[in-house]
Amino acid sequence: MKRSIRILLSALLVCASGLEAADSKTKPGKDSAKKQKRSSKPRAPKPKVDPNLPMVMILGDSISVGYTKFVREKLADKANIIHNPGNSQGTTHTLANVDKWLKLQDWDLIHFNLGLHDLKRVKVAGTSQNSNDPKDPYQADLSTYTANLKKIVSQLKGIGAKLIFATTTPFPAGVRPHRDPEDAANYNQAAIKIMKENNIPVNDLYNLVRSDLENLQRPKNVHFSPKGSEKMGAQVAEAIAGALK
Repeated sequence: MKRSIRILLSALLVCASGLEAADSKTKPGKDSAKKQKRSSKPRAPKPKVDPNLPMVMILGDSISVGYTKFVREKLADKANIIHNPGNSQGTTHTLANVDKWLKLQDWDLIHFNLGLHDLKRVKVAGTSQNSNDPKDPYQADLSTYTANLKKIVSQLKGIGAKLIFATTTPFPAGVRPHRDPEDAANYNQAAIKIMKENNIPVNDLYNLVRSDLENLQRPKNVHFSPKGSEKMGAQVAEAIAGALK
């Protein structure tokens, strides 16, 4: 009798082990659950394109991402406002991607800004390995930035669209990764010279917000509050509308 009970218990244990193994194969783990949760997260709808309106690309970093929606709202019946896919980052990343961005549409106008990533410190020049050490190299030092920007301008001019350049916005000391506040003006000076040589209008966002950063920008940050983004968006929309007339 005892032997029969032991045999029965052993069989039950084997069966339970088999069910547990099968369950581990069929049930998603934590990583899978996270992936499913991310994939089901609603995404912002792509802007509708009106084929009867001009195509405008806003090419730029996260500052331009912040004000694009305000530009789109203000120019809803005047132009299709499309931001380049993702974040343009600095001139190095833009040089590697600008050709495919230009091929996405037949652009009538491109409003672009570059500089804020170039002047940050990185562990290895030309990379996105951010650093908080002021002794580390720039992502693109001023001479590299200038050379890269000239190449980008040449590519943009090649498609025949109207162009507007926006200056790099200012920021306070102490932002991370490390950036020297005076470099915004230095890089803008180099960029403005290139724009003048190519007859490209400059939208001066630097001076638009410089005197009121405490109210428009997040504390110790290069990014802006919604109020700051809306203020810049209004000026960007005005510049684009004027150029499209």
